[in-house]
Amino acid sequence: MDVLDKIVDEITLVISKVRREELYDVVSIIKKDSKIFVDGQGRSGLIAKGFAMRLMHLGYEVYVVGETITPSIQKGNIYFSISGSGESECVILNTKKAKEKGCIIVSITSKPHSTIGILSDKTIIVPGDTKNDVGEARNSVQLLSSLFDQSLHIVLDALCLILSKENNISNKEATERHW
Repeated sequence: MDVLDKIVDEITLVISKVRREELYDVVSIIKKDSKIFVDGQGRSGLIAKGFAMRLMHLGYEVYVVGETITPSIQKGNIYFSISGSGESECVILNTKKAKEKGCIIVSITSKPHSTIGILSDKTIIVPGDTKNDVGEARNSVQLLSSLFDQSLHIVLDALCLILSKENNISNKEATERHW
């Protein structure tokens, strides 16, 4: 078994199961004047930061929850709750706070019936294995939540590509916002 081929095959299978209408449903709520907050823990949190950076390159006002310059969240803001298991404690607490403030909650998870899945207004299911999947539930040869995280990155990049096309944002324009 070639590990690179196996990883690519696993990611391809997960991506094939992502419902495209969920992507477009989320795109429909993101406006140029939206204030967007992204949240995740661990590796999913690192991918969330990459997503926030790409949204900034597209001209959106975006913040990463927990950073020192992140303002308070307000009613009507969009909050991305990202967790493979949907049960990351800090993300759950922040999702509940955003919900109480009247934010639009978008969860991205592999578990639609998880806590963040239930709290969300919009959900994108990325059905990659997470660290809690064991035995019959585990389909990946990769460790922990690698398959979810890799697939998450691709899905979030696809979301940004759709947004860039809908807003006619060229690579040149995005590059001008790049550090």
